[in-house]
Amino acid sequence: MKNNQNIFDQTWIFLRKPSAKYSVLTIALLSFYSGILFWGGFNTGMEATNDLEFCISCHEMRDNVYKEYKKTIHYSNPSGVRASCSDCHVPRDWSHKLLRKIQASQELWGKVTGKVDTPEKFEARRMLLATSEWERMKASDSRECRNCHSFEAIRGTKAN
Repeated sequence: MKNNQNIFDQTWIFLRKPSAKYSVLTIALLSFYSGILFWGGFNTGMEATNDLEFCISCHEMRDNVYKEYKKTIHYSNPSGVRASCSDCHVPRDWSHKLLRKIQASQELWGKVTGKVDTPEKFEARRMLLATSEWERMKASDSRECRNCHSFEAIRGTKAN
């Protein structure tokens, strides 16, 4: 017991010892809480960019794809369940979500540089954009679709 108390005392003395100006314990606690704040802010930002309102905040989406989406089964169906943009285009697990967000930043670059800032420019690039998305979904074995759809459950019945 005495050895354990001695180790505890030595550790406590080390943690309270100043490192230049602040103790190691102070630096560790500040780092810990700063990490929590950074992570919380970063994750909040990631989730805010999954919101439907964020997705259609640029006219390229609102005036083109969003109008079409509102006519699909994913928008209006007998079950009342509505899939938003992020349900189909953003993975749920964190590592794949982060990679997808990095890829999506290219779309923002397209907006900033004016590659798709008119309906005509959007239509000119539409097949390229769609093909890229189809390839991404195929490469992930339709991971985002499977978040909502169980293919085994769908095969045997038809919804009324």
